[in-house]
Amino acid sequence: MVDTGVELWDGVRTAREPARCRAQLMAAGRTLFAVYGYARTSVEDLCATAQVQVRDFYREFASREALLTELYDEIATRGMRASEAELTAEGMDTCPTEERVYRLFDAYVRAVTHDPKEARVAFVEVLGVSREMDEHLTMWRQVWTDFLTQEAERARGRGHAVDSNLAVVVKVLTRSVDELLAHHGRRPRQVPPSWLTSEFTRLSMAMIGPASGIRP
Repeated sequence: MVDTGVELWDGVRTAREPARCRAQLMAAGRTLFAVYGYARTSVEDLCATAQVQVRDFYREFASREALLTELYDEIATRGMRASEAELTAEGMDTCPTEERVYRLFDAYVRAVTHDPKEARVAFVEVLGVSREMDEHLTMWRQVWTDFLTQEAERARGRGHAVDSNLAVVVKVLTRSVDELLAHHGRRPRQVPPSWLTSEFTRLSMAMIGPASGIRP
């Protein structure tokens, strides 16, 4: 038999093309990790769903955890970009602080919760996986801490009575956001996106403090 260099998997021509193989594995990870859980999903399960060989998996990812990390990064990056894009939206520089905070969180929440499977993977299945994953989540948390600190400093400049220790205020807020997103990932119908946005805004304004009325 002539070796054509193209393998068959259940009658389907698979994935010698790296981009296609990677996309199929990412799609399999989104589904299986969300439905069955990260801990209960093997590399073989991922490959069967993606219709690729096990050696193709290891060509693309060093481990299941590497795939999980990439899925998380995809969602986290989308959320950050959505909030950053909202910063430049019409009216953001002149609207009241509460409206600005609401719009920033609304952009983020809509970006990361539009697919319930992705939300569960990003905010539930990543928890407690390993020390390395915890460190990766801490890195992302710092990215958001820096972003939210800038917003808190801006609110202070507009006359809000922000606590003098911004680091503490923002870290508490960031942890609260993580906890509520995890609740959404587990129970999306009980914790809908609209409620998340409202609650994030309420918490932010409570931590920022009342405005003095000096600036609009």
